[in-house]
Amino acid sequence: MIGLIPLLTPYSWVASEGYRGNTNRLNTLQGKVALVTGAASGIGRASALLFAAEGATVVALDRAPEVEATAAAIQARGGRAVALIRDSSAEEDVAGAVALAVKEYGGLDVCYANAGISGGLVPFFEETVEHWTLVLKINLIGTFLAAKYAALAMVQKRRGSIICTASVAGLRSGAGGLPYSASKAGVISLVQTAANQLAGTGVRINAICPGLIETGMTRPIFEQARARGSERKIGQLNPLRRPGAPEEIAQTALFLASDAASYIDGQAIAVDGGLSTSHPVVIKSDR
Repeated sequence: MIGLIPLLTPYSWVASEGYRGNTNRLNTLQGKVALVTGAASGIGRASALLFAAEGATVVALDRAPEVEATAAAIQARGGRAVALIRDSSAEEDVAGAVALAVKEYGGLDVCYANAGISGGLVPFFEETVEHWTLVLKINLIGTFLAAKYAALAMVQKRRGSIICTASVAGLRSGAGGLPYSASKAGVISLVQTAANQLAGTGVRINAICPGLIETGMTRPIFEQARARGSERKIGQLNPLRRPGAPEEIAQTALFLASDAASYIDGQAIAVDGGLSTSHPVVIKSDR
C-alpha cells in the first residue's frame, strides 16, 4: 500500500555536489566543440564540466566572472576550455563567442543555451514592462541569439546539436512567476519552430525543462527552507519526493548533445522528478 512508502526522502545525498551520477567516462563528445552559456554556476557549470569530461573542448560564457573558475576547473582536470565574460543577451557577444569557437577550434558541434534569470515572484498587478523586458531579453532573446549563431556555424558542416534550457514553468502554471513562465514557454515554442526552420540541415534543436533544481537562481528557496527547518520538504510535490541536482540536468544535456540522440529534434523534455505530471499547487487561503 502507498501508505507504507516513506514520503520524506533525505536530500543530503544529492546536495552540495553529493550527486556524482555515472562516473564512467565514455568520451561521448570526443573531438567536439561545445559552447555553454550561463556556465559560471549551477546547470551551466555542471554541463560544461561534464561535456569537458566527455572529451569536448568547451567555450564557457557568462557575464559573471566566476565563469573563469569553471574553465580553470576543466583545465585542472586535463580538459580544454576557454572562459568568456560576456552577456548572453547581447548579439555581438554571442556572435563573437561562436566566431571564436569556429576560428580557434575549427567549428561548433554543440551549443547549450542555458543562461537565464528567475525574475522573482512579483504579483500580477505589480509587474512592469521594464521587468518583463529584462526577463524576456535574457531568457528568450538570449536563447534565440545562441541558437541562431550556433546554427549558422553548424549548417556549414550539416550537423550539430543545440540545447536550450526551458522549464516546467513553461509547460503550465504553478512553477514560476509571470515573465519567467512566459519566457520559458517562448523557449519551448522557439525550439519547436526552429526545428522546422532547420529541416534538412542536419542541425537538431531541443529543450530541457528542469523542475526544482538547487542553483544560484533558486538558492533563496532552499535557504529559506533550511532557516525554517523544513529542508526535508523541498520537492515533496513531485513523485520522486526530492529536488534535483544540476548534474542531473547536465546528464540530459550530454545525451541530447551526443549522437545517441540523433533522432530527437524539436522536443521539450521535462527533467523534474515527475512534477509536470500534475503541477500540484498549494493555494494559500485566508480562511
